Amino acid sequence: MTIQLIRDISDSSAYWGAAWVFGCFPDLHVVCDAPIGCYNLLGMAVTDYTDALPHMANLTPTSIREEDVINGTAQALVRTINDLRTLGALEGKRLVVVSTAESEMISADHGRLVKQLDPEANFFWSQSLDQDEWMGRERALAFAWEHYGQPYVQPNTPPRSPRLVNIIGPSLGCFNAPADLHEVRRLIEGVGGEINLVYPYESSLAATPQLADAAVSVVLYQEFGADLARTIGRPQLFAPFGVFGTTSFLRELGSLLGTPPAQVEAFIAHEKRTTLQPVWDLWRGPQSDWFATVDCAIVAGRSYVEGLQQFLGTELGMKVAWSSGRPRRDDEPDNIEIRRRLHAKAPAFVFGSINEKIYLAESGARASHYIPATFPGPVVRRTTGTPFMGYAGAANIMQEIVNRFYDMVFNFLPVEQVRPPAGPPGHGGPPPPPVATPAPSAETMPWSEAATTRLNLAIEQVPFLARISASRSLRQAAEQLARNRKLEAVSLEVVEEAISQGS
Repeated sequence: MTIQLIRDISDSSAYWGAAWVFGCFPDLHVVCDAPIGCYNLLGMAVTDYTDALPHMANLTPTSIREEDVINGTAQALVRTINDLRTLGALEGKRLVVVSTAESEMISADHGRLVKQLDPEANFFWSQSLDQDEWMGRERALAFAWEHYGQPYVQPNTPPRSPRLVNIIGPSLGCFNAPADLHEVRRLIEGVGGEINLVYPYESSLAATPQLADAAVSVVLYQEFGADLARTIGRPQLFAPFGVFGTTSFLRELGSLLGTPPAQVEAFIAHEKRTTLQPVWDLWRGPQSDWFATVDCAIVAGRSYVEGLQQFLGTELGMKVAWSSGRPRRDDEPDNIEIRRRLHAKAPAFVFGSINEKIYLAESGARASHYIPATFPGPVVRRTTGTPFMGYAGAANIMQEIVNRFYDMVFNFLPVEQVRPPAGPPGHGGPPPPPVATPAPSAETMPWSEAATTRLNLAIEQVPFLARISASRSLRQAAEQLARNRKLEAVSLEVVEEAISQGS
């Protein structure tokens, strides 16, 4: 029997993904056939730590108890729905019951029971035990169209307007959705498009048939949403990343919408003078020399991985050491391998989740900078000013990286030590003068061959940009330790101690 070790979780289950799609609809109430803890995590804790939502008001658990596990959860479901009706929580709303891992383990399939309780209600078997959140989101979107959209749309219905555009995908629990959505909406409108539906993020269940009114669908994420776009039967594009990718997107979208090419090019030219101005300024400055000297790693959703690879690697010339998308492909590192790589040699920049941040902290990677790029993790991205997509995303990412460049250099500068104030706390008086760190001796100490080899190996683990400062600091620290111990040469043991103190 082979036991597979799972270290940390990169994706939540299909139940979570489905609940975060259904939870966007204000005219739908979701009953999850689950213990109370499932609601506390999904409906309150995680959404508060990520989307800054205090709770999901339209999600209620059946609160499976021990006797329900033995006798079945039918009574708990009936009790929950009756309570919601008594409270008036179902007035003007449709009802969907979603299975969870716990209810699926005891085969609590309530398809028939739900129809008996409410002919207009539906049961969604989430397949939580064998599918991840991306598949759950994909199937939930298809389920919504199948039950609440397609039956109300005549076959072969033409678009209501050739300029209407759907944005499909943004939903609860999606990293940075408000900012990326804001940028993609701005770009669509910039080339003459009109937003039809932002589905499901800003839509209602009743509006689902209106998806067929659009002439084009823009799918925000490669992880999910494309199946729904194909089912609707309209041309589709994925949301763009980078400067070149966004320019191509705008031209293709303009062509699909019938926007005159001159109008599209005028918008692109205006964006180059405004939104993209920081990109040009930073690229023309001294910072441009740094991009080819540093590397990065990317752990994120599939759209972010491929988008950042295009912008950082292809357009800016940074070295992408490795990447791992979500959902993960077989040739990409899993969490155990990611942890091993970050411990062995951390790139200058690591885009990722709280998992990668923990691995960097474990390794003491002082010269590596972590940039949030995906969930899980206690990070809130509700504002519209932090996009990764589009022209504004290119400017935001480049600004973020340049600021981290400066931090990287700063972290290796010598710091002046200040004597703590004398006397009891609370007494006034001028602060004591700073005490400067003693200057290193101008004399160069001999180094053993083993010590030199160890120093070079340590410097190779530091991003290229900071190697000069790091080498100088580490060399001085090792020689000072050797002098303090009255040694005639720097030994391997002294270098090891200097490295451990520096980390």
